[in-house]
Amino acid sequence: MTNMIQNPVLPGFNPDPSICVVGDDYYIATSTFEWYPGVQIHHSKDLINWRLVSRPCNREALLDMRGEPDSCGVWAPCLTYSDGLFHLIYTDVKRFDGNFKDAHNYLTTCETIDGMWSDPVYMNSSGFDPSLFHDDDGKKWFVNMVWDHRHQNNRFGGILLQEYCPQQKKLIGEITNIYKGTKLAITEAPHLYKHNGYYYLITAEGGTFSTHAMTMARSKNLHGPYEDDPYGYLLTAKDNQDLGLQRTGHGDIFETSTGETYLVHLCGRPYKGATRCVLGRETGIQKTYWTEDDWLRVEDAVTDGLPKMQVKAPNLPEHKWPKAKERCTFDEPNLPIDFQWLRTPYPETFMDLSACKGKLRLIGKQSLGSLYEQALIARRQQAFAYKAQTSIEFDPVNFQQTAGLICYYNTSKFHYCYISVDDDGNRFVDIMSCLADPSLSLVFPLRDGHMGEWKTDARFALPKTGAIHLRADVDHHQLVFSFSLNEHVWNKLPVNLDMTILADEAGVGEGCHFTGAFVGMACQDVSGQQCHADFDYFEYLELE
Repeated sequence: MTNMIQNPVLPGFNPDPSICVVGDDYYIATSTFEWYPGVQIHHSKDLINWRLVSRPCNREALLDMRGEPDSCGVWAPCLTYSDGLFHLIYTDVKRFDGNFKDAHNYLTTCETIDGMWSDPVYMNSSGFDPSLFHDDDGKKWFVNMVWDHRHQNNRFGGILLQEYCPQQKKLIGEITNIYKGTKLAITEAPHLYKHNGYYYLITAEGGTFSTHAMTMARSKNLHGPYEDDPYGYLLTAKDNQDLGLQRTGHGDIFETSTGETYLVHLCGRPYKGATRCVLGRETGIQKTYWTEDDWLRVEDAVTDGLPKMQVKAPNLPEHKWPKAKERCTFDEPNLPIDFQWLRTPYPETFMDLSACKGKLRLIGKQSLGSLYEQALIARRQQAFAYKAQTSIEFDPVNFQQTAGLICYYNTSKFHYCYISVDDDGNRFVDIMSCLADPSLSLVFPLRDGHMGEWKTDARFALPKTGAIHLRADVDHHQLVFSFSLNEHVWNKLPVNLDMTILADEAGVGEGCHFTGAFVGMACQDVSGQQCHADFDYFEYLELE
């Protein structure tokens, strides 16, 4: 019986995949944007079962994103292996609104995938989506799309090529624009390969939403000229909006240890009958083959280039990983790998796993709209339906102190079930929502007719002391929060919340956000007194 790969192989926010094969091991690197540590790397031995093993950009020397806007940070890493080293190329985008991007590209290396990666080598800042190609003559070549800020020009100005010298640790020689793209335009995500005497250039085009596609060109000469694939797109769902996988494009091709060729690619799964992908941009795999005239095609597609939910796996031994615990009790000295935080390389300033044994302590920091210091620990939403639950000990002394359970996309898209205190010192639980657009986040109507982020119809009184259990029940587009004093009797807050705002596509300026929904724990103290909240456990249970 043929084993099958079920797409997406990396569900939830795992975009812009780059794959590296080392012997019998397969590693996929994906973008993390403003989430810290930067770059996710998953490991597999059979292309079916994957586990998260590393986030290399885990210290200030490699990444500091404090102050960076939403959806900036780490874009489109490229992971390769050569000369006994893993090579990781990544972009740190400091700004992308307006004409300029301010995208800085770096290289870091390591002998092992989960070791201490080297301090970064600065490459350039001419554009984003960089990658490194190791030619068979020993030379190394760096490519990236070039960003053209001039108002009369195409912003996506082509693919730049330049040699990298590992001895000098810098780019050297002439910079060449080797490819301008196809008529679909928005040409980005370049990767170079060599096969049967040709240099192949894979790019992503059409933007990362419904018109996304993966395209291919080739040349006998590394510097071009490159001819476009006469078959059209290597992979796209742009003309087939009924497929289960949408937004397919940005990816990488590879050969298995059994000699078969596959590709990894970005994809999204919108709600049925809708266009929003709350799970964000995910990673899928498709099986491919080389034609007699040396072009790559997706295998078994009714029409060339259509992505499939199930794909034939290579003939490799099945290798399952231990199943992750559904309930984390914070008994270990380090945060479980599923969790991340926002922007800062200094988590010790807002979290502590030793202050209260078996608990995660969050020290209240700035507001949920801050781009600098937030006390927020969260994990990806990876299923359409799930239950998340936590227990919190929190004794606020003023209204500026809050803590609780949050379903979060970014600073302008979230639903927050929080505990605070009124002017008489009485604790309560309530919901705060920010509704997908900075211009709307301050116009949510309150009961008293004023305008703001707050939704107060759900307020319930709590005992003056004691732990409070909070729960989020997500069923596709709907979210309901509940609280309990004993984890047995639950009180639902009488508000059905719209989960679809936690999507790239939500809000004015659609197409300007690139991450996915998270669920986690948070604590704020905008009075500056640094109150703290202790979380006893965090449970995440997927239901569909």
